Amino acid sequence: MPDADAQDELVVRDPISAPDIDGRPRRATRRFPLFTRDTARPEGGGRAAPRDAPAPARQWPVLTVLAVVGLGLLLTALDQFRYGTLLIGVALLAGAVLRWLLPGVGMLAVRSRFTDIATYGVLGTAIVLLAMMVQPHPWLEIPFLKDTLHFTVSSS
Repeated sequence: MPDADAQDELVVRDPISAPDIDGRPRRATRRFPLFTRDTARPEGGGRAAPRDAPAPARQWPVLTVLAVVGLGLLLTALDQFRYGTLLIGVALLAGAVLRWLLPGVGMLAVRSRFTDIATYGVLGTAIVLLAMMVQPHPWLEIPFLKDTLHFTVSSS
């Protein structure tokens, strides 16, 4: 700890923030550094399991979403397009739910919690809706889309 004489000699001309590890005041600035030395981990980007658990257990949320997406891609490759894409959309929606409910989701956290949930949710919903509207024999028919297409594409 610095002695009283050293504290009396300290003259600060600029605004200061908390002292550094040696006890000297740091200059406070609102500017971003010229060179970024580190990247902040996204909120909730910590491990989903304790540090001593094996790597797959620590990253189970993203591995679960990727496994379901892989199964959806496999179904799509096996000529089950509607079920495969539906499963991909459901996997993204499950990723949004996991990101919302769990405090730590590992590598499933890419950006802020709100941005991740919005991105996974919007993409998952869009893929599910498109999978349900795929032709032939769609499970979901939206009447105004047919009218919009009728007015934009003419057969004459």
